[in-house]
Amino acid sequence: MFTGIIEEVGEIKSIQKGAKSARLTIKGVVVTKNSHIGDSIAVNGVCLTATTIEGDLFTADVMAETMRRSALGRLAAGSKVNLERAMPADGRFGGHIVSGHIDGTGTIRSMKKEENAVWVEVEASQQLLRYIIEKGSIAIDGISLTVAYVDDTSFKVSIIPHTGSATTLLDKRVGDVVNLENDVIGKYVEKLLHTTEEQTKEATSAIDTNFLAKHGFL
Repeated sequence: MFTGIIEEVGEIKSIQKGAKSARLTIKGVVVTKNSHIGDSIAVNGVCLTATTIEGDLFTADVMAETMRRSALGRLAAGSKVNLERAMPADGRFGGHIVSGHIDGTGTIRSMKKEENAVWVEVEASQQLLRYIIEKGSIAIDGISLTVAYVDDTSFKVSIIPHTGSATTLLDKRVGDVVNLENDVIGKYVEKLLHTTEEQTKEATSAIDTNFLAKHGFL
């Protein structure tokens, strides 16, 4: 599990691409400290497993499903990426619950400065927007952010100077694709409510005149 509080901006050193998968070699001075092979490191919000660690470099394999769901396939050698190690059990919970399992991608529609902050508007599909609520949480490229506005086609976040300088978000341009992870709580709630509705319908449909007569109600 992650918190969405980025530890450092790393750099893609190389990408070996397969037909649908890839292997990334990434430089991260902070995240490689005290990390071991098999540890989880979020790269632009995508939870990846370190398969080798040598100095300040680590490698990670990216499966086809992850390539389809995320924007990792758009990276190239030299690309800057947000990095975060998995949260330690005794760590501070500074952001929100981030699993590192990307729900999909969005496209930056606009970036507008307002005094000390920058408004970033992200266009997303209805499938993702259904879980996004005003003042709720969203992870953009692994960054824990608060939703300030949402409508039928997009949502907006406001980026303070510290977040802008500590992450790659303000280096993006209009039209760039970003990884999105919805608040996991909303997804579980929807699943549970849907299951309850289905069970209620099944129970209701089993009650008919024959059932009532059999049990002495008719």
